[in-house]
Amino acid sequence: MADDFNASKPIYMQLADRINRQILRKELVTGQKLPSVREMAIQSGVNPNTVQRTYSELERMGSVESKRGQGTFVTENQSVLNELRQNLKKEQISSFFADMKEMGFSAEEMMAGLQEFISSEESGEQRD
Repeated sequence: MADDFNASKPIYMQLADRINRQILRKELVTGQKLPSVREMAIQSGVNPNTVQRTYSELERMGSVESKRGQGTFVTENQSVLNELRQNLKKEQISSFFADMKEMGFSAEEMMAGLQEFISSEESGEQRD
């Protein structure tokens, strides 16, 4: 089944982001072999060249390691995974901040709203 992709960002980067998130959620664990380029292309509904570029980008980032003749594996380097986690957190916060600022919210309003949201999540309250 083909995935849905956003036209504003290259598909190979969207695939890389998805795989990195799967690694962080531990859906893909350290040392786990990723699907072959051909398998991933079929699963994602994209060209194998796109998947190859995705795997190359992930390797450049350090998220995965290629083993000649064996395939591509999730890195076992915990410091790389910790850095990946911190980078994704920073990206999400930056995106949230930019969106909220664009809508006219002050930093104080954002902090208050975030605190309120966290409190309601921790107490199990229903959100609007």
